[in-house]
Amino acid sequence: MSRIISALLLAVTATTAFATEPLKLADNVPERHVVVKGDTLWGISGKFLKEPWRWPEIWNLNREQIRNPHLIYPGDIVYLDYVDGQPRLRLGKPMAGKLSPRVHEERLGQEIPAIPREAVEPYISQPLVVEADELKDAPRIIATEESRVIVGNGDEIFVLGIKDDQNHPKWHIYRPGVPLKDPVTQEVLGFEAFFLGTAQMKQRGEVSILDVLASKEEILKGDLLLPADFPDLKSYVPRRAEQEISGLVMSVYGGVNAGGRNSVITLNRGSRDGVEAGHVLGLFSKRSTVYKDQDGRNQVMALPEERYGLVFIFRTFDRVAYGLVMEASQPLAIGDAVRNP
Repeated sequence: MSRIISALLLAVTATTAFATEPLKLADNVPERHVVVKGDTLWGISGKFLKEPWRWPEIWNLNREQIRNPHLIYPGDIVYLDYVDGQPRLRLGKPMAGKLSPRVHEERLGQEIPAIPREAVEPYISQPLVVEADELKDAPRIIATEESRVIVGNGDEIFVLGIKDDQNHPKWHIYRPGVPLKDPVTQEVLGFEAFFLGTAQMKQRGEVSILDVLASKEEILKGDLLLPADFPDLKSYVPRRAEQEISGLVMSVYGGVNAGGRNSVITLNRGSRDGVEAGHVLGLFSKRSTVYKDQDGRNQVMALPEERYGLVFIFRTFDRVAYGLVMEASQPLAIGDAVRNP
């Protein structure tokens, strides 16, 4: 009985945490949607909801289901129903014309992702942020095959600083890039890693020998290495954060000062601030204007903040988060605000 009560409390807590007002269905909402290859959870949610981040509510998901959602595959059918007058989605399977034996098919990796894989996979598989204190202890290239100045595919590199307990077969090669500074405090929260390529362990020792598997840019003596851990691009449920999150756009990936829809941006908030993959945050303009007062002197006045877009968080670090801009009605700028929509 206690388990049943706990489960009910989880469901109520999860839905009430998100439910601030009645769900708003999209215009011309369909009764069902047949999932096709290329669909995303965000796109499917947008077919049914005006606010796609309220996906957990229309599915009536509890906290555990939000973090471990059921998988949706091409060919599945999403139906819109009503329970006690409230819209709900349910998942169905296509009906076969007749019963026949079917071979069980493994569909690993074919589930519908939360957001377009091609838009964020490069940022999932490569290191993006290097914490400031990681730099001093990072393994580094101290020599190259035949003392070559530039190293490429298939070449050997000699690396100092790989510890005995770092039993990683593959490594990323990178060069520290621009510092990521908090727009307000100017504190350096980390360094954006300039990704150069990957290498594989060949011989471990005080000076380890690695083979370069792939080089994206020129690799030089002095470049650093990080273990090649590949976080999964899971089907994170688009959702509003359960706690209030407020931060700023710290950079637009690629070194530009402005961005828009499909831009990858960094925020000055990370996992220690409660930011999780799957969170959807609003983008708010932070603008000011210069005007002349009645005495003819220039005055600066902050304009009211307006929400103009949405960003989907897909990867977090301790003090930094990366997000994909899903919607933007105007160009975004470094220093714009991000908070719960």
